[in-house]
Amino acid sequence: MYPIKNIAFIGLGNMGGPMAANLVKQGFRVTAFDLSAPMLESAVENGCAKADSAHAAIEGADAVVSMLPSGEAVRSLYLGVHGLLQAMDAKTLLIDCSTIAANDARQLIAAAGERGIDALDAPVSGGTAAATAGTLSFMCGGDERSIERARPVLEAMGANIFHAGPAGSGQVAKICNNMLLAIHMIGTAEALQLGVDNGLDPAVLSEIMGASSGGNWSLEKYNPYPGVMDNVPASREYQGGFSVALMLKDLGLAMDTAAGSASSTPLGALAKNLYQLHGGDPINRALDFSSIQNLFRRPAGD
Repeated sequence: MYPIKNIAFIGLGNMGGPMAANLVKQGFRVTAFDLSAPMLESAVENGCAKADSAHAAIEGADAVVSMLPSGEAVRSLYLGVHGLLQAMDAKTLLIDCSTIAANDARQLIAAAGERGIDALDAPVSGGTAAATAGTLSFMCGGDERSIERARPVLEAMGANIFHAGPAGSGQVAKICNNMLLAIHMIGTAEALQLGVDNGLDPAVLSEIMGASSGGNWSLEKYNPYPGVMDNVPASREYQGGFSVALMLKDLGLAMDTAAGSASSTPLGALAKNLYQLHGGDPINRALDFSSIQNLFRRPAGD
C-alpha cells in the first residue's frame, strides 16, 4: 500500500478545522481548502498549508479528507466532468467524513472505484470537543483494503475506528446514532425541566440521574441545562457545537432511510418534529442542538 504523508483537507468548519489541526500535530503535511476565508485562515494558523481551490489542494496529495455539510456538496465536489475524481491520481485515498445519505456515499465510492481509487465513507461522532481532543469515533463503510489504508489517518483524529460494513454502511450507522442522540437529548431536556419546574437544582438532579438508570451521554457529557456543566454549548448560550439545522438534516436522513427499509421509527419521527418546531425560528436553527432545552423552559415570570 502507498504511504500517506501529504493530505488534502476540504471543509474546515466546527468539526473539520480541529480534525485538520490534529493531522498536522501528528506529523502529516496538510493542504487545506474551504470556501470560508476565516475558516481557511484559522487552519493556516494551526499549521495547514493554504490552497486557493479544492483542485489545488489535492495536487500531490496521498489522501483527500472531506468534511462537508450535505450530500449535494459532496456530489458537487467529487462527481461530474469538473469533479475532483477526474483530477485525482489512482494512488490517492479518498476519505469522506461528511454525514450524507448512504446512497450518495455508495455512488461516490463506486465512481471512485471506476477510476481505481480507494474510497470510504467515514462519518464521525463525538462532537466538537472530541474533534479538538482527537478522540472522535469513525464509522466506516467500504472494503477492508480502504479501511486499513485509512487507519493511520483516522487514528490521528480519533480514538475509535469501526468498520460498519460495505460502502454506505458508515452513513447508516451514523444516522442511527444521531437519531438516538436526538431522542435522548430531548428526553434529558424534558426531565431536567420537570425537575427545575418543581424546585430542583438542575446540577443536583443531573448528578442524581447520572448515577441512576437515567444516565446517558447527553446528561453526563453534553448537559443541555445552562450552568450545569462547563465547556459545553449550554454554558455559552448554545453557541458552537452541532447546530439544530444539522441535526434536522440528520433526522431527515434517518426518516428517509426508515422509509426505504419500511422501518418503524416513531420516536425518531417525534424527535424530528420537535426539532422542526424548535428550529422554526432561524435564530434557533443556528444554535447547538442542546438548545432544545429552551423548548421546555418557561418564559421569565411564569
